[in-house]
Amino acid sequence: MAWRGAGRTLTRRPGERTLRERLTELVRDAEEVYDLAESVDLYGDGVVAELERRVAELLGFPSAVFFPTGTMAQQVALRCWAGRSGNPVVALHPVAHPELHERDALTAVSGLRTVHPTREPRLPTASEVRALEEPFGTLMLELPLRDAGYVLPEWHELVEVVEAARERDALVHFDGARLWETTSRFGRGLSEIAGLADSVYVSFYKSLGGLSGAALVGPEAFVDEARVWRHRYGGSVFQQHPAALAALAGLERELPRLPEYVAQAAVVAGALREGLEAAGVPWLRLQPERPHTHEFRVWLPYPPDVLAEAALRQSERTGVTLFHRWFGGGPAGPPGIAYTEVSVTAPGLAWTADDVKEAAGRFMEFVRQVAQEA
Repeated sequence: MAWRGAGRTLTRRPGERTLRERLTELVRDAEEVYDLAESVDLYGDGVVAELERRVAELLGFPSAVFFPTGTMAQQVALRCWAGRSGNPVVALHPVAHPELHERDALTAVSGLRTVHPTREPRLPTASEVRALEEPFGTLMLELPLRDAGYVLPEWHELVEVVEAARERDALVHFDGARLWETTSRFGRGLSEIAGLADSVYVSFYKSLGGLSGAALVGPEAFVDEARVWRHRYGGSVFQQHPAALAALAGLERELPRLPEYVAQAAVVAGALREGLEAAGVPWLRLQPERPHTHEFRVWLPYPPDVLAEAALRQSERTGVTLFHRWFGGGPAGPPGIAYTEVSVTAPGLAWTADDVKEAAGRFMEFVRQVAQEA
């Protein structure tokens, strides 16, 4: 409620809108992207098929298939490639989404096994891919790597990594949940970026502000097989028009604005550092120092509950939301430090560097209040 009531924020998160607001917005936006006089979709035809066509075209692939979740889409993609390559080993980063957030589904559901080219907080290098000691059937690259701070390689580094995987006779799959955000960093269009891989998964609620859902793109025979596995995994949903319409609206409205958000994130990150340092923070870390996308992490030397309470008080008492939730560094991390994820979207475009610095100073005032009370 505090976040919803704040007059100034860097982003509006899905939970900050009421159900009525979300439905009203969906109806308004849907009329601009699809003929609502058409029949509703049934098991993936109609508006869902139109979304698939649009995504395949955007990413430069012959075919696409809609999935209710990205987790399911990636399980199916990696399973399909394992079957075709004859090798169930997937090379990926240890903080990639399937390793951290899917409860070992690659192994438990699909019978696959993983190896890690690197444990550094970045994507693997070509030399690390070449140095893997055992054969692998698929190399999965998460672009950007969210749990390392939404980081991306340089374009030439990405090209070299893909070439290294090809040298190992491996297929390449991009976890492109947020691939939409990568064009500014790479200086390339979506189809050129996606075209490096054999298959790509993209999300419709990350970056694009949709309700849910994902798409998997690849060669036609691969997509046909993925549809079969989607059914086996329970993903052939009777009607999905709300998610499909919201995705089309996101492609129309949010996708063209992402470069603006990325540019503004660099302004916000620099001003945050200046504002927090001026407020006397003994130590801080931006991850990465200059954002690669419109999202990045901020680390501060305070317990997460102190920072979360300070952020909430700032929203309640000043009407300004600078930060949202804060998290500890995990069981292996040092105590007394925490991080938050900062996203800069349309509301954040109105902030100047001075606005950010002022909000950072006020935030630290609340941090010291909460710390004293504790």
